Amino acid sequence: MVVVGGGPAGLSAALVLGRACRSVLLCDSGKGRNAPAEGVHGFLGQDGTPPADLRRIGREQLRPYDVQLHDGAVVDARKIEGGFEVTLDGGQEVACRKLILATGMTDVLPEIPGLRELWGKSVIHCPYCHGWEFRGRRWAFLVPADAVVETATLLSGWTTKLTLLTNGPCEVSAEHQAWLEERAIEIVEGRIERLESHGDDLKAIHLEGGRRLDRDVLFVHTRLRQASDFAERLGCSLIEAGPKAGMARADPFGATDVEGLYVAGDASEAGVPSVASAVAEGAVAAAFACRAIFTEDARRPPGGPVRRG
Repeated sequence: MVVVGGGPAGLSAALVLGRACRSVLLCDSGKGRNAPAEGVHGFLGQDGTPPADLRRIGREQLRPYDVQLHDGAVVDARKIEGGFEVTLDGGQEVACRKLILATGMTDVLPEIPGLRELWGKSVIHCPYCHGWEFRGRRWAFLVPADAVVETATLLSGWTTKLTLLTNGPCEVSAEHQAWLEERAIEIVEGRIERLESHGDDLKAIHLEGGRRLDRDVLFVHTRLRQASDFAERLGCSLIEAGPKAGMARADPFGATDVEGLYVAGDASEAGVPSVASAVAEGAVAAAFACRAIFTEDARRPPGGPVRRG
């Protein structure tokens, strides 16, 4: 079997497959979505572990099993009789019966000077991942106008010191503006010119006209895109609209509508975008891919050839 993606979902899938006596190729381009973060949070047993260390630990725990690692990209994947064939960046072609895509998503960040340098540190997108470190402090948030109430409600679990940034003219409805004002949530209009920082710490948000806002953290909604288009190329149905647009459609067990193709982690519509969820999804997808293989093998006439991968 082949697993494309060596983050938490892919490593988890490879571990389950290896322990199920499968022959596995795990391909990892090394471009993890959470790489800028200082630590993984909310994952039992690994809270605070740096993302790179989590990958290292996961790889070490694959050593007893029949799992090969390819430190590089997969450049192509196609459906063939009996399974799939992937092409590695060195030109090698590998055939497999089942294919698990754990290729993740990529955050498309707002084009604000200074933001990218603070991404995953004091510019965040998930309060469950980073909120504890900034509890009770001064938060600004930058989200679409139709999401301001939902976002403010969520963030109020960590702080009551909230400021909405419009980054241009205010498009928030009068009803939602009144809701924010009732809760003492300031609305600051105007384009953001740059973020001021000291190391990894946000110090101030500078707006057009010379206004400066001293804040400790900036919460943003990013636009997501698939880190890989393999699911689409292989004919998998994708979600067309909404916050999960572009993600592969799959059942609760990771199976797509393409026979033998499974997805896990952020690139799947299942679960939520977190390390804990990705690990669980990878394990489930691997278990059900194995189950499909075991069922196929059980239906073969005794003495026939059996492929383990």
